[in-house]
Amino acid sequence: MKIATIIQARMGSVRLPGKVMLGLCGKTVLARVVERVRQSHCAGTLIVATSTQPGDEVIVDECRRLRVACFRGSQNDVLDRCYRAALEAAADVVVRICSDSPLTDPEVIDKVVLGFLETKPDYTSNTLHRSYPLGLDVEVITIRALRCCWKEARHAYQRSHVTPFVYDNPDRFKICHVIGEMDHSGHRWTLDTPEDYEFLGAIYSRMPDPDCFSWHDVLKLLDNEPELEEINQHIRQKELQAG
Repeated sequence: MKIATIIQARMGSVRLPGKVMLGLCGKTVLARVVERVRQSHCAGTLIVATSTQPGDEVIVDECRRLRVACFRGSQNDVLDRCYRAALEAAADVVVRICSDSPLTDPEVIDKVVLGFLETKPDYTSNTLHRSYPLGLDVEVITIRALRCCWKEARHAYQRSHVTPFVYDNPDRFKICHVIGEMDHSGHRWTLDTPEDYEFLGAIYSRMPDPDCFSWHDVLKLLDNEPELEEINQHIRQKELQAG
């Protein structure tokens, strides 16, 4: 069974254009995500999936610098891009990570992947029944289920977010939920706005080693400096239908 982790990345973010190439303690956001995924024991082959738009050439260049594979596909049909990237990687199982998650955690990735391997469903995630902070999202899907989504998904949000067709049709797919021991779902650790960037910059700047820290270290920091969460706690996450 071949596992491939696909990191979706593009420059055309609406609320924070070019966010994946912003700097966090001397490295780009994309580099931080790639390096943290590489610390996972279960991520398998790593590939960045970006678009064919000229503006995303900088992502291709960054992937070359990071020595990570890069696939280019549709800008708006992210489901098609992800599926074709999975085919290029000859993946049996796809782990999906977003590039706007510079606090993505190898421990959490491993927990979700191992949960998938133990139960052998069509789809496993820690997102549908959220207990982890927003920004530690991990999805695992079989290539068979992904192919079904690719063939049958019709709504725009089902193609721009890759996996909604699965949880829109729970009678057709075996779904497994990974839930943490404690509820930390109230934390916002994703990158979508300038306020999010300010928050994440504050987190990285306070870490003794910005190249090696865990999500538990972030929780401890926020326990000591709870005011940091005031930076972006007012931001509302976009609905799936918003694209």
